[in-house]
Formats: sequence, C-alpha cells, structure tokens
Amino acid sequence: MSETGWTLLRHVIIGRYEQIRSRLTRSLGSRELAAEVLHETYLRLHRSDAIGVINHPESYIFQIARNIAADMRRNERRRAAQAGSLATILQPDDAPDLAKEMEARSQVNVLKQALSDLSPRRRAILIAARIDGLSHDTIAQRFGISRTMVQKELRRALEHCVERLGKNSDNDR
Repeated sequence: MSETGWTLLRHVIIGRYEQIRSRLTRSLGSRELAAEVLHETYLRLHRSDAIGVINHPESYIFQIARNIAADMRRNERRRAAQAGSLATILQPDDAPDLAKEMEARSQVNVLKQALSDLSPRRRAILIAARIDGLSHDTIAQRFGISRTMVQKELRRALEHCVERLGKNSDNDR
C-alpha cells in the first residue's frame, strides 16, 4: 500500500462514512464536530507521499480524526483566550488619565488656598454648613450670630471659592 494507500483510506471514509462518523460522534460528543473532523480528515488524505502498510484503515482514519479534533479544540481555546485578552485590552480604562488627575489636584490646591484666605469664622461657617451639614440655625447658635448673618457669611465664602476656582480654570486654558 504505497501510492494507493491514501486513495484506499479515502475510499474507506466514503464507503464507511456513517459508521466512522457515529464512532467519532460518541468519542467527541458532537455530531457536528464529528462531521467537520471527518471532512477535514478526508481533505488531509489527499497527499502524494508514500505511506507504509496500514493493517486497520478504519482505526487509522479514526486516530487521524481524533488528532484533528484535538487540534481544533486547542485552537479554539487559544482563540478564546486571545479574544478575552483583546477584550480586556480594548476595554475602556475607568482610571482617570494623568491630565484629569493633575487638573483635579490643581483644583483641590486652589480650593485649599481659597479656604485659607477666608477669615477663621467664615471658613468655620462654610465647613459647618457644607462639610458637617449643620443647619443655619444651629450654626447661628454656635457662633452667637443671627441666621441672616450665617447666610451672608456662607454666601461670601462660597463666592470667594467659586471666584478662585474660576480664575484657576481660566489660567489653565
């Protein structure tokens, strides 16, 4: 079985296609995969090189088909892993970029400076209202001033901070 060996194997596939596919289906667990692998096996048997004596052609074909199936599954796993890696790489980064981080730090520094420019009482009123969440009445009692004065101090403190932050934004452009 030298030159005609490959031809004989192709004839065995054609003649015993249903039996070989059934055996492969049981082995691989999928009728579609078995058919695809058997087709690929048939295509690979179109060779011109010489082969040695094959005592059990159906078993030989079956082993070629199982090797092809193993290669296909390995390639599929590799493609899935690569697709997963690519998806991870292409996923938008939720971390802020360097420019945004630098901008935020700059604004925090400007706000810190604006707060330090306020009088101690105005700064304390702003912190009590905006950070601590105290009511205007509570702040008024704490500082011994009227509720209206708390509102005025708070408004002036906020205007000062907004003005400083606005100037910082204008300087960045």
